[in-house]
Amino acid sequence: MQNEQKKKQSAAWAVVAILAIATSIFGYLFVQQKQELTQQETEIVSRAKELASTQTKLDSVSRALDAKIAEVERLGGDVEELTRMRAQLEADKASFQKSNRNETRKYLAKIKEYEKYLNEKDVEIAQLREENQMLMASNDSLNTQVGSLRTERERLVQRQTELADTVNIFTAQNRDLTEKVNRAAALKAQNLKVLAVTSKGKTKDNDAYKAKRVDKIKLVFDLPENSLTRQEPKDIYVRVLDPEGAVLSDDATGSGEINVDGQDTKFTARQTVPFTNNNQRVEMIYDYSSQFRPGKYSVELYAEGYRIGGGNFVIR
Repeated sequence: MQNEQKKKQSAAWAVVAILAIATSIFGYLFVQQKQELTQQETEIVSRAKELASTQTKLDSVSRALDAKIAEVERLGGDVEELTRMRAQLEADKASFQKSNRNETRKYLAKIKEYEKYLNEKDVEIAQLREENQMLMASNDSLNTQVGSLRTERERLVQRQTELADTVNIFTAQNRDLTEKVNRAAALKAQNLKVLAVTSKGKTKDNDAYKAKRVDKIKLVFDLPENSLTRQEPKDIYVRVLDPEGAVLSDDATGSGEINVDGQDTKFTARQTVPFTNNNQRVEMIYDYSSQFRPGKYSVELYAEGYRIGGGNFVIR
């Protein structure tokens, strides 16, 4: 009995020992597995943090590039190189999403290159900003100068207008004065007499003449002295108007047209007289090819575009 009981106790202790050993082994394996899991978890968290940090840096570089492109465009600079760099960065970001942890350092190195590039661009942008400020200052100065020149131009235009008005006034005054001088220098026919000339060459000085006894008319008048008139041959034109006011004209006697006060008008006869400026007397003969009709006739004398005298005669 005692032996059997001892055997049973020995077997029990053996089982306990085996269980203790198994428990130790399982405990060791559990602790080791837990450590491995903890290490793996730490590595995963570290990997996630590293990936997130790298992604954040890539996004930061991307935003910085976008900001640089916008500023350079605003400053009027060339963004072609920045645009190419932006496209390269987008390609790297897409490639990074597919990479493993071992390639993270490669992208971190690229990020440093991008950051270096951005720093270099900061210097260029600062220079471009300074140049723009100088250009703006120069533009402001030019605008001020343009404004001054525009004001000066307006003043000169106004002055030119005033001068043009003054010139026009002086021109008009000069024209009036010239007209007055010309009128003053014009010949004056005084003491005009209209004499009838018969077919026998006799002249008669009456108040009225019978038509059948008038073959020609003779004009006698004086040209008084005029210090403003040059001594030279003067063309004197005669206009004889019939009782109805029509100008007598005859190609045989050299009738034609003259300009009087800017208008062409018919004349009856013309004679060139050497003006001597000594109160000379002038005689002119008009031979009318037809017979004078009864009525009152008017005689007008012109020289150098001005009327210099006139009179009338009556045919019965």
